Amino acid sequence: MSSNLSNEIASSLPYLRRYARALSGGQASGDAYVRACLQSLLADPSALQDGGSSKTGLFQLFHKLWNSVAELDPGHVNDDMDYFEQTAQERLAAMQPIHRQALLLTTLEGFSSVEVGEIIGVTENDVERLLDEAIVEIDRQTATNVLIIEDEPLISMDLADIVRNLGHSVAAIARTKDEAVKAALANKPGLVLADIQLADGSSGIDAVSDILGDFDIPVIFITSFPERLLTGERPEPTFLITKPFETDTVKAAISQAMFFGSTARVAA
Repeated sequence: MSSNLSNEIASSLPYLRRYARALSGGQASGDAYVRACLQSLLADPSALQDGGSSKTGLFQLFHKLWNSVAELDPGHVNDDMDYFEQTAQERLAAMQPIHRQALLLTTLEGFSSVEVGEIIGVTENDVERLLDEAIVEIDRQTATNVLIIEDEPLISMDLADIVRNLGHSVAAIARTKDEAVKAALANKPGLVLADIQLADGSSGIDAVSDILGDFDIPVIFITSFPERLLTGERPEPTFLITKPFETDTVKAAISQAMFFGSTARVAA
């Protein structure tokens, strides 16, 4: 194996370990698959020398191994995982293996649909279908009550339609900070979609801060002023969408926020 190829593989290994752990459900089982993959590669270095990307080739080799041996229990949860990691693993475990693979390779590892197809041995169209089916499954598992904090009626209506089309319900639509906090206390939402600048000059950031003082829930900010949240001066949201937004972008953000169960905390 050439030194260049060895270096390329070494740089890809942390990502393969991350993927293997997420796919198998634990660090020990994931690392065991990676070790077996490396042993296979040492025995036959030509497995990657096909002119393609070494990273894609490494993941492809991993999947050949994955499919050739008995699969480890995908429902196993590592004791060192925090609550949100356990939640993600439980939801992954409910999916068919090929759906988990397509979802993780795209959302976690950032491979294109073409690359994912090469890795798991299906067509690009198949990958798109698998991703659509995975998102449907995520939405089925994570149906929740959504609080919309938005002072522009047309935008709030659009968001409400998106939420309902994904199988969620709308807890309330609030136009001010006070309305939002009152609605959250009354309805206990499972997700918040929030604008920053509200009707009476109040702040969606302040509204979310107050709500997160009572509930540990995911938040997606949808705003015309992303620079107000991306300052690096305080904890910043995981999910931030800029207006004007695309419907598919909002759908993907909602599905990912609910899937991983992560909270977008904003400093009070």
